[in-house]
Amino acid sequence: MNPTLPPNHLDLGCGLNPRNPYRRQNLYGIDIRADSAQVTRPNCQIVTGNVALSPIPFADNFMGSMSAFDFFEHVPRQLYRESTNEIFCPFVNLMSEIWRVLAPGGRLLAVTPAYPHTSAFIDPTHVNIITAESHTYFCGEKPAGAIYGFKGRFRPLMVKFTTLSNVETLPYRPVRSWFRDCHRRLFRNGVHHLVWELEAVK
Repeated sequence: MNPTLPPNHLDLGCGLNPRNPYRRQNLYGIDIRADSAQVTRPNCQIVTGNVALSPIPFADNFMGSMSAFDFFEHVPRQLYRESTNEIFCPFVNLMSEIWRVLAPGGRLLAVTPAYPHTSAFIDPTHVNIITAESHTYFCGEKPAGAIYGFKGRFRPLMVKFTTLSNVETLPYRPVRSWFRDCHRRLFRNGVHHLVWELEAVK
């Protein structure tokens, strides 16, 4: 863990089990479920909210890291706002908010069932299909997502299909992870979660 970053981690869509893969001192979670606010854990604060439609309720550069486990696939790509007669992009807006809340050099860890695996499509609540190239809209000197309103820039540190348990606690261990991935491919219907580890560039 980088000691110069804020000691705060935010788990998006935390449910009743907020995760802290970077093992930061202070854990925050946010979820649309009202019962998630009942979670009691030392150095952990849960907020109820819908980050697909509203800003993340934390100050600029407050988080040293953020995570989104099985969350991005539930965030709509586009919605219609009747009050203003406009189409807006909740997922793009959320990526802007993540960049805003992360400190310079802060990291986002996102784990999502992704194309072409059936787990990306089989759940009827999955409305945002992620691919191995989706992150490119938010990375690079001039992110392509800017044409849809994305404000920010990330640097990809890891983009790969792997077993969920390999990234629940970091740092990533390549040898152990390789054995787990091989076991899942051989005996448990394959590896279908795509992992993004992105660094906020400011």
